[in-house]
Amino acid sequence: MIIDIVKEILIAKFGDEVIIAEERSHLQPALVIHPNFISDVCLTLRDHPETWFDFLSSLSGIDYGVEQKKFGVVYHLSSIIKNHQIVLKVMLENDRDENNLPVFKSVSTVWKTAEWHEREAFDLLGIYFENHPDLRRILLPDDWEGYPLRKDYKTAERYHQIKIDL
Repeated sequence: MIIDIVKEILIAKFGDEVIIAEERSHLQPALVIHPNFISDVCLTLRDHPETWFDFLSSLSGIDYGVEQKKFGVVYHLSSIIKNHQIVLKVMLENDRDENNLPVFKSVSTVWKTAEWHEREAFDLLGIYFENHPDLRRILLPDDWEGYPLRKDYKTAERYHQIKIDL
């Protein structure tokens, strides 16, 4: 199974602390990676001859809820040549204060397409990606307040004196 190969490669290179947990009961197997390692892990998995994950098919920000005070990012990796996939996850606790955004390392130097995915997660959830080359809103206006996909988001009644219908 690809998850066993990936796990072996990552532990050999980064040590036991790189993998926080495994999720094998889901439709797609997943490894929960320590957030400090994510960009190096992705680069390793892209370039390793046994894995060759040359395609980032999806990157999604996650708000785990007000009670959990945790945000995460899910990476769906594919190898077109090897015909296998894996899911990587990272997560951090955060106080949900908009002046203290959760911060993850950008993987945009590994896969160029991550630039757009990370901008969307930033725009809608307020997840900050360290070392992103152009982290700014992508879907909402630059002066929009808040992050609409957060579970505690309160929709404004007006935007530039225009009533927002709910």
